[in-house]
Amino acid sequence: MPAQPKVIVETILTSLGFAVTVEEQKFDDGVMLDVKTEDSGRLIGRQGQTLADLQYITNRILFQQDPTSPKVMVDVGGYRAQSREALVKKAKEAAEKVRRWGESVELEPLSAFDRRIIHHALKDDPDIETQSIEVDGTEKKVLLLRPKH
Repeated sequence: MPAQPKVIVETILTSLGFAVTVEEQKFDDGVMLDVKTEDSGRLIGRQGQTLADLQYITNRILFQQDPTSPKVMVDVGGYRAQSREALVKKAKEAAEKVRRWGESVELEPLSAFDRRIIHHALKDDPDIETQSIEVDGTEKKVLLLRPKH
C-alpha cells in the first residue's frame, strides 16, 4: 500500500490532542499538506521549529514505509508561505543595500531551509553573490550577501 502523508499527519496530530483538518496538494516534486487548526501557534512553534519537526517526522515515517515516496512539505495556516514572502523581501532589501553601498551585508543566523529560500531568490541577480557561513557553536549559519566581482 502506498504511503499516505495526509493520514500520517492527521494521526500524529490527533494523537497529540489537536483538532485538525488537513488539505493535500500534489505537485510534480512532492506533496504539500496544509494543516488547519485553532491551535496553529503551538503547531508552528518558535520560529517555525515545531512545524519543521513535524515535517521531518512525517517524511521519516513516509520514507520508512516507502523509500520512493515523494517529499512532503507541511504548512500550518499558510505560515510557510508568509514566512517565505518575508524572507524574499528581506533578501531583496539586503541586496539593494549591497548594490547601493558596495559592501557585504550579513543576515542573522538562519536554518538551512530559510537560507535555501534566499539563495534561490537571489540566484539570478547579476550583481549579488550569496554564501552561507557557519556561526561558531551553533547549527545555524549566517548568509553573506556581497557584490559579484
